[in-house]
Amino acid sequence: MSISDLRKPEWLKIKLNTNEQYTGLKKMMREKKLHTVCEEARCPNIHECWAVRKTATFMILGSVCTRACRFCAVQTGLPSELDWEEPERVAESVEQMGLKHVVITAVARDDLKDGGAKVFAETVKAVRRRNPFCTIEVLPSDLHGEYDNLKILMDTRPDILNHNIETVKRLSPQVRARATYERSLEFLRRAKVMNATIPTKSSIMIGLGETKEEIMETMDDLRANNVEIMTIGQYLQPTKRHLKVQKYWSPEEFEELKNIALSKGFSHCEAGPLVRSSYHADEQVRAAKANA
Repeated sequence: MSISDLRKPEWLKIKLNTNEQYTGLKKMMREKKLHTVCEEARCPNIHECWAVRKTATFMILGSVCTRACRFCAVQTGLPSELDWEEPERVAESVEQMGLKHVVITAVARDDLKDGGAKVFAETVKAVRRRNPFCTIEVLPSDLHGEYDNLKILMDTRPDILNHNIETVKRLSPQVRARATYERSLEFLRRAKVMNATIPTKSSIMIGLGETKEEIMETMDDLRANNVEIMTIGQYLQPTKRHLKVQKYWSPEEFEELKNIALSKGFSHCEAGPLVRSSYHADEQVRAAKANA
């Protein structure tokens, strides 16, 4: 059987839940002209998170990304002008949803000198003003790798700083656009230097042709840069234009990788076929605080 003929195994089948919570949340997002990575990136967990866990990952800075990574379904092109009212709309939505933990991510905005850091910071501040008991996780791009851009974001003191390295070092050039493996590690290292009390987190997707040894090397690289939380999930090809799946890793293999990660010193690791960077993020922030 050729790689292109690979079929999704049973453990990747998803039970859809479109209850009132799901439809109500979707309606609210449209009314407030907000975007979620749940929808834009075609996350397989959207029904569980929206309908059952009552969580969502807000995607700010518009819905058009300046990068064309070969694994990502988010639209690529020339972004629109900044919407400075967006932070307040996100904060209002978090309040209406009654969230205890919120994840704020964004498209890459290489057209902006600060990479969107100021809007990120304003969104964190707005959420805090309206939701003082809600913990906040931020998931930015590498913000051009500029120290000052990262500092703008870190000065808002998010509860978790998340930046995804996405894949192993060997595959990074063909999987990611503009971002580099080394720059992501430097980004995560700098975050800890700026504020050692804020937990850092990163994620990789597997099934792109990496080896177990390469995954373990990535774990070592993240730990060498003081990353405490790691998530590992199965890559799923969003469209025929994107990279093909080379392998479907089994639940047992994911469990083994989770145990290896914990043995290497990560305070928390989520690993499984349907795990994504923000999957069970509320549990991760609690685990990080418990291990602080």
